[in-house]
Amino acid sequence: MAKRPAKWVTGCPVNHSATLRSPDIPPWVKTNAGPTPNVSHVVKLSVIVPFYNVQQYAPDTLKSLHANARDDFEFILVDDCSKDETPDILERAARELPGAVHLRHEQNGGLATARNTGLDAARGEYITFLDGDDWLAPGYYGQLVASMEELGCDFVRTDHVQCTARARSVHRVPHGLRGVVMSPRDVILPADRSTSVDYAFAWAGMYHRRLLDQGILHFTHGLRTAEDRPWIWRLHREAKSFAALGLLGVFYRRGVSSSLTQIGDVRQLDFIKAFDQVVRETAEDRDADILLPKAVRTYCAIISHHLGSIERFEPAVARKLKSLSAAALKRMPQGVLDEALDSMDMQRATRLRRLRRRPVAAGEVAA
Repeated sequence: MAKRPAKWVTGCPVNHSATLRSPDIPPWVKTNAGPTPNVSHVVKLSVIVPFYNVQQYAPDTLKSLHANARDDFEFILVDDCSKDETPDILERAARELPGAVHLRHEQNGGLATARNTGLDAARGEYITFLDGDDWLAPGYYGQLVASMEELGCDFVRTDHVQCTARARSVHRVPHGLRGVVMSPRDVILPADRSTSVDYAFAWAGMYHRRLLDQGILHFTHGLRTAEDRPWIWRLHREAKSFAALGLLGVFYRRGVSSSLTQIGDVRQLDFIKAFDQVVRETAEDRDADILLPKAVRTYCAIISHHLGSIERFEPAVARKLKSLSAAALKRMPQGVLDEALDSMDMQRATRLRRLRRRPVAAGEVAA
């Protein structure tokens, strides 16, 4: 069902669908918008770009958006209550960037919630995402829209360039066929190899509006990390068609000090909530018996990864990581978990089996 339009109350839009999803979504206000797409044209593409304390990188991001502007594109710039100079940068961009729509959260909600704010405002036939510290090749979105229109599928996934300091490396969608429309459900497996659901970057692709209208594109409100994981699984289970493209155009900035992937505080532990959701929703799927082993094995691999680098967490957070992970293992379907551990290498399997034996309070298991 298509969402109802936002209602304007004392200068602030209250989106009915957002309010129904969660009463805790931060209020947002629409600020000055720049030159908007020609009103005689349907908006072809909505690009949703959350920003939070990225004053060092936002100018590069905005410059690359300008190099992708068209009169039927809109750029939805969501300031997630930044505390540095990012708001001033976005105010200028709202005046200068063609198609800019500037939205501001009055309290910080996190990346998932900021993306949802953009989704609620999006008018485009196609939708994509960009993070506020990444950038694009000139003309990339035009090429991507042309591919979407040629293929006619629900969504496409693309390769990207990872940038760590001065190093550049190409990362590809883990799906061999390029430009071939397939059912996304059919590429979730195998369980023991990296597949399209493990390539969980919302900005590495483009999505037809019908997915938004069907309720597939919104993110789980409040997740501070791993927000792409339940989203990418739902996308592959519920969308009807997709294709992988060998099109490079997104430059992903890795190792940013303010990124949650670089911060060992309690917000990192939201991956537990994210993967609990993946397992829970997959268990309710019509193909649960064949898909659950993949979901459980991936969850185990992520837990093992965090335990293997536990020294980067604050001591209290490290203790909480162990207790929450032990409880998560006990919540998983135990027969499926046995098979997942048997399929893993000795180091990871031993680490997880040791954690599985850890005593856990009943209340933690049920959480």
